Amino acid sequence: MESPSRLAELLAEQAYLADEGLATAAFLALRMGRPLLLEGEAGVGKTELARTLATLLGAPLIRLQCYEGLDASQALYDWDFARQLLHLKAAEAGGATDAARLEGEVYDRRFLIARPLLKAIETQPAVLLIDEVDRADVEFEAILLEVLSDFAISVPELGTIRAARPPVVVLTSNRTREVHDALKRRCLYHWLEHPSFEREVAILRRRLPECSRTLAEQVAAATGRLREADLIKPPGIAETLDWTEALMALGARELDPGLAAASLGALLKHREDHETVLGNGFPGVPRR
Repeated sequence: MESPSRLAELLAEQAYLADEGLATAAFLALRMGRPLLLEGEAGVGKTELARTLATLLGAPLIRLQCYEGLDASQALYDWDFARQLLHLKAAEAGGATDAARLEGEVYDRRFLIARPLLKAIETQPAVLLIDEVDRADVEFEAILLEVLSDFAISVPELGTIRAARPPVVVLTSNRTREVHDALKRRCLYHWLEHPSFEREVAILRRRLPECSRTLAEQVAAATGRLREADLIKPPGIAETLDWTEALMALGARELDPGLAAASLGALLKHREDHETVLGNGFPGVPRR
């Protein structure tokens, strides 16, 4: 890919419409071999970019879903204790008595279970998605520093395993907390906004070809208004797509108020938000 505009074209062929800023950030991450940290509200297309890049590059997508309590054994590697024990029992049954040799065999690479970070380092090519890094504990970010700095993982029993070809790395954050500066310094950064009205219409028409222009425009206008309202969780493009698909499944060619209210669960996922919308009569949705 020789330019950000060319990358944007290739992403568009996969039904991912990136604006100039995002296309440039992704292009630089690929060209410079740097991780890309994407922040923004949930549902704006952060995870989907990683999936689309994997498709473009013909590489497997290796996903590490972050959560509170995530530790090294779940992210890096773990030893297969059951297989190690079976190996020892088989060796003893065969009359093996050399303890040093048995210990060396037990900590052979074949007994090492590669978790997402190690799997990404050993797979060429690969796209590594570290999803919702802000949900992991702050201490977990220290684990990522060696991986993202040197694309290497130290296994005391085996030594350091380095990537022959570093994976493409995309980190996402919904900014439920601040990511540490040490991790940010290792990444290129881009903030994803909700799409403009025109871009959201284009996304709906591209991802849902059977959607009429009228319905796409009315849905984009309605969700745009909802994002300006005082909601617990404003809808992202993922929810807009779900809502449009639900409306189409109900036979809508335009934003019929009754169908809009009936299918609101595809767009809003909090009871309080339903009450706010139905109680205030937002455009396209009737007042309850």
